[in-house]
Amino acid sequence: MASTKLELFQKRRMRVRNKLKAVNGGKLRLSVHRSSKNISVQLIDDARGVTLASASTLEKELGLVGKNNVEAAAKIGATIAERAKAAGVTEAYFDRGGFLFHGKIKALADAARENGLTF
Repeated sequence: MASTKLELFQKRRMRVRNKLKAVNGGKLRLSVHRSSKNISVQLIDDARGVTLASASTLEKELGLVGKNNVEAAAKIGATIAERAKAAGVTEAYFDRGGFLFHGKIKALADAARENGLTF
């Protein structure tokens, strides 16, 4: 039975999200979204339904508008780690969504770890 790319993506996304919910324990979730032109990340408190910090290549002050490469992802990872520190957060679960953990997603996670955020 052949599945479309979208169906496979949705299956991976729900599998990751359900595993995170099972082991969450009140921790925050670092959610990543990647499109063909941009990458964005949010630090979400699911218990309260609030976004505590976010970073995106769409922010003009970062100078990455319209860039979606490994270097931009690393800069977004460092930015979200700094903003998380400012919000008083040092630990979160990494929600990669349905995206595979390599390339841009891995660069973002590594940069966030290097700047003090633990997963």
